[in-house]
Amino acid sequence: MADIKLAQLPDRNPIKLSILVMPDLHQALMEYAALYAQAYGREEPVTELIPAMLAAFLESDRSFVREREARLRGQK
Repeated sequence: MADIKLAQLPDRNPIKLSILVMPDLHQALMEYAALYAQAYGREEPVTELIPAMLAAFLESDRSFVREREARLRGQK
């Protein structure tokens, strides 16, 4: 196998998740989408914002990030 700098790309096939949310959370998500549209001048459906919101949340959880990195180092 060739020794190249670029690592193998990760699986990029999206996985569909279906969730139920309470009405108050739904309302908050709709309000967030409206604020997003106001801030960026472009409407995005809540279904497009949620994955980015979840990723940002996980990336901001320092304990989770440290634990995940430690587990990944242990697998190598």
